[in-house]
Amino acid sequence: MVHVVYCDDKEKALGKILNGTKTMVVRGAAGRKIPHSRVFPGETLYFMEKGSFKISAKAVVKDVQNYVKLSDEEIIQILSENQNKLNLSEKQKERWHKKALCLVEFEKLEIIEPLEFQHQKNMDDWLIIEKIEDVLEGSSKEYNYELSKF
Repeated sequence: MVHVVYCDDKEKALGKILNGTKTMVVRGAAGRKIPHSRVFPGETLYFMEKGSFKISAKAVVKDVQNYVKLSDEEIIQILSENQNKLNLSEKQKERWHKKALCLVEFEKLEIIEPLEFQHQKNMDDWLIIEKIEDVLEGSSKEYNYELSKF
């Protein structure tokens, strides 16, 4: 599988990824939510800045940490232990203070020729797809949420 990851434009997350100061992304919720338990080492991540409609980088998943039913202390500890890779602002630490967390470390970052992303309604900030061509401009394929279900 491949993954399309929306990067927070207000926090300049894609810039941090591109300059090498961010080598891990986090997603969290009150309970398990995509990509929790659905992303694995060796898979490809494609990054795009939220609102840009251009996929501009890709990387390979190096490691994944999935957590559920975390206490407040555990959340703080996990985010703190990974802060050198996550490079989160204080606002982001608050945003990702969630009971279920998925931390995805990546490597082999490549800046790519921008790919035109075809946004469809109801898309989340993390997409799981079979191939990147399925979400590019000009594809007549509608996004299939079957891959994003638990």
